[in-house]
Order: sequence, then C-alpha cells, then structure tokens
Amino acid sequence: MRVSVPTIPTRLASVPSGPTVSPAVAVERISSFLQHGNVCLLTGAGVSVDSGIRAYRGKDGRYMNPNYKPIFYHELVDGTEKGFAFRQRYWLRSYLGYPPVRDAQPNKTHYAIAALQHASIVPRLITQNVDGLHHKAIRSARSRSWMDEHMLELHGTLHKVHCNRGHLVDRETFQDWISAANPQWKAFVDDLERAGQQPRTNPDGDVAIEDVDYTTFNVPECPTCALEGYTNSVQKPALIFFGESIAKEVRDKSYADIEQCDRLFLVGTTLATFSAFRLLKHALELKKPTLMLNVGPTRADGLPGLEKLEIRSGEVMREIVRNVLGSQATEDPIIRDMLCSGIYMPPPDHIEDIVPQSGS
Repeated sequence: MRVSVPTIPTRLASVPSGPTVSPAVAVERISSFLQHGNVCLLTGAGVSVDSGIRAYRGKDGRYMNPNYKPIFYHELVDGTEKGFAFRQRYWLRSYLGYPPVRDAQPNKTHYAIAALQHASIVPRLITQNVDGLHHKAIRSARSRSWMDEHMLELHGTLHKVHCNRGHLVDRETFQDWISAANPQWKAFVDDLERAGQQPRTNPDGDVAIEDVDYTTFNVPECPTCALEGYTNSVQKPALIFFGESIAKEVRDKSYADIEQCDRLFLVGTTLATFSAFRLLKHALELKKPTLMLNVGPTRADGLPGLEKLEIRSGEVMREIVRNVLGSQATEDPIIRDMLCSGIYMPPPDHIEDIVPQSGS
C-alpha cells in the first residue's frame, strides 16, 4: 500500500467542528473506556503540538494550503539530475528543520500515554508521528527491545537516514555530514541558534524557505557506498514518503496490533492518511469498541461505531490516568514521575517563515 497525499474530504473540512465536551465529561468517558485494559492506541500529529511541533492540518497547517506540494518518493530517489535537484531541495529544508524536532521534548500527553503503557493498560501503541517523542517519554522506564515490540512507528522515523543500497546512519551523523559540506548553511543555523530563533517546522522536519538557490547546496554522498566503489547521493530519512509503500512487516504488525486488542483509542489524528484510516476501519469491521479524542474534522467523522470527543488531549489525559490507575498513580514512583512531567510549549499562533539573506 502506497502512502498518498493525505486529505480530509471537502465535505468534512468545510464543516465546523462539533461541540467541545467539558473536561469532566471527557475524563469520565475515556476513563471508563480504558479501565479494562488491552487497549491499542493510535496517535497522530495533534499529540505533539504541545511540544512545539505544528500539525500539518491544524491551524495554519501546511496541508490547509491547497498549493502546498510535498516531494514524492519517486522524485527523491530519482537517479537523474532532476532527482538530484529534488534531493538538494529536500535536504536543505530538512537540514534546517531537523534541530527543532530533535530538541523537542515530550509533553503532558506523551507522558500520560507512557504511564498507561507502563501500567499495561495500553500494551500496543501505533503512532503516525516520526518525531520519536513517545519513545523519549518512556525510555527511562522501558528497554529498547520492549519499545520495539510494543510501539510501532507506522510512518517511520526522522532520526535515521539510509541510502538506496541499505546503509543506515543516525541522523545526527548525517547532519554533521551536511554541515561539513555546506559551511555557509552551518553558519546560518548557528546564527539562528544564537538569536534564539527557529524556522517554522512541520512534523516531518520540513521547512518552507523561499527565494533560495538550491543548486548551491551540496548533498552528502554515502561514505559506505564510496568504500564499495559507488558514488551515491540517493539518501532519505527512514520515514515513509508520499508515493512510497509501507513495508509489509510494518503493515502486518499494525493489523495484528488491532486484532490483538480489545478496543481502539485514537488521539490527535485526523486519519487523513489511508494507512491510518484503514486501521480504524479494520477495528470497526472486527466490532472493536473505538473512541477518538481529537479537535476538528477528521476523515472518520460520521462512521458508524466510532465515538468522538472534541477536546485537547493535554487538558484531560493526566486526570484520565489517575482515574484509571487509582492508587497506583501515586504509589508507583515511575508513574508518579511521569504524571508530573511534560512541557507545554505549543507553536505560536503566527510565525513567519525565516528567509535566508541573498547569497546564503
């Protein structure tokens, strides 16, 4: 299954959001839904907004602009000069946009979800996010092998890069390669950091910059390929691009997670990508109880069998965890610490795109 450019059907996008429920009503209903455990949780970009990462389809989101055109998978991996130009554009923008995602910290919702995971209420987590914040929230309590088994990054991760011959490298190393190959852009990033500024960054680390000569940007080549006698600049982050197929093992695991749970809880997602929407449809076909916590229209609005509550997750998730776990929320030191953790730093309502000076 290939990931296409996500959209919310026009009939939904033009419809005002439903009434927002009160925190007390939301806490009671969601607590009741979760209390028996064995819940699969599916999250989207809305979960990370309080960490400063703007959602694509939220207020001022990029996908709300009909003229926004992302780079497709076939364009990024094209071996011709045209493909190289796409990689110049992608990697310059991603080079600028990665640090804010890298440095983002989990918010209250991430830690509340981590507490539910640690308590085995939510044994399976599927996230559409590529920012790694769910992992940051629980990594002090769970091993990497546990996370690999119980947490699925449906669309991959921004924190690793691989070439088209399979050589994998961590993103920080790749950032260093870009810095070494483009000292003028490294100086620009350093100036931003000294000024306490950051570009307007999307959930996949992309930024919008205008009036820039992308042809001057040097895309690093894969050094392992070079050792093997190949010149290869076809490298991409380990996330799923539009037009790219989700790996069979990821798809199969996502279906298995739905099948093995008793109910499905969806948080902070419009389900605009079919890769996520089909998981909800699968749960409904299996007659699993489903509950959504999201603000604004979604692709699933009006589906029979889906219950939806409109309220921000950050307003209610901590109290929900306390309700569900009872005395464990105060007696378990790990959970107690999680429920006292989490930032609240949503993106400003308006932020101008940072435009480099001519010659940058």
